[in-house]
Amino acid sequence: MKGTDDLELALRLADAADTITVARHGARDLRVDRKPDRTPVTDADLAVEDAVRAVLADQRPADAVIGEERGGQVAGTTARVWLLDPIDGTKNFLRGVPAWATLIGLVDRGEPVVGVISAPALHRRWWAARGHGAWVRSGSGGGGAVRRLTVSAVAGLGDAYVSTTDLGSWVTYHSRQAYLALVDSCWESRAFGDFWQHCLVAEGALDIAAEPIVNPWDVAAVQVLVEEAGGRFTDLSGARRFDTGTALTSNGLVHDAALAVLAGHHTPAAPGAGHHLHTPGGPDGPIDPTGPTSPTGTAGPAGPTDPTGPTGPAGRTGLAEAAEAAENVEAAEAAEDVEFPH
Repeated sequence: MKGTDDLELALRLADAADTITVARHGARDLRVDRKPDRTPVTDADLAVEDAVRAVLADQRPADAVIGEERGGQVAGTTARVWLLDPIDGTKNFLRGVPAWATLIGLVDRGEPVVGVISAPALHRRWWAARGHGAWVRSGSGGGGAVRRLTVSAVAGLGDAYVSTTDLGSWVTYHSRQAYLALVDSCWESRAFGDFWQHCLVAEGALDIAAEPIVNPWDVAAVQVLVEEAGGRFTDLSGARRFDTGTALTSNGLVHDAALAVLAGHHTPAAPGAGHHLHTPGGPDGPIDPTGPTSPTGTAGPAGPTDPTGPTGPAGRTGLAEAAEAAENVEAAEAAEDVEFPH
């Protein structure tokens, strides 16, 4: 079956990525550059994306590829797109915090159908394929126990465990008051952040994970994982979209209540602080695709650099915009728009 063939390929891609990231994690000669949005990129990020792209070019030459670091150009009629985040949680990676992962998602005609999230420093790998369930393997070396994932059965918001990535990002991109209202409505809150919180939702350890700013490659794999575990994935407006710049995952039972709290306390952001594409890992600003190539040096404080953002749910998907924004070559050509039917 094509779906399982694609999943097997994605798992092999994750193996290749893990070989690179594990070897470079904590390396004394790790090279860190800074992207136009002032977020860090390491030599490991680039090496992983290049390695995965090389395999996809050989194994799936007709498929389009968009990655966080190298961007990508997508024709308007492209049906299948691989979305790559070579290291989600780069700041954790370069500081020695083990919460980072490679994210590999396959989108077919607008629908995420395969997702693999590999976090070797956590000794965890999560994967899912549409119609084949969601799974996790625990333990190092590829020989750990495998179990099928099921979301929690918590039915009331007052009993829910909620997580986000960074409170500051709510100030910049959505509403601090809205997220704090959600926290106040829930039983407990943490900031596990990035991919991990959504995987914990799929595992049933958390009930809600909310993010006011994401890129498509941050959450395409997440969507199929959470949904195959029995949960629900939408943006913060309630649209079942991975490409509008925000994300909410839950066990499904508390989803509408969480959306209602966020909507009821949403204070419009200042002009220019809308739903921008960003690099995950904190309150990072939007990427300016016309900005300079990545200067070398350590990562400085992140901040917005470009008031433009992707169109909303009724507009174009944002994948082409993400591809253009992720280009790190000088005078990069604008990526062509891709329309995903929904």
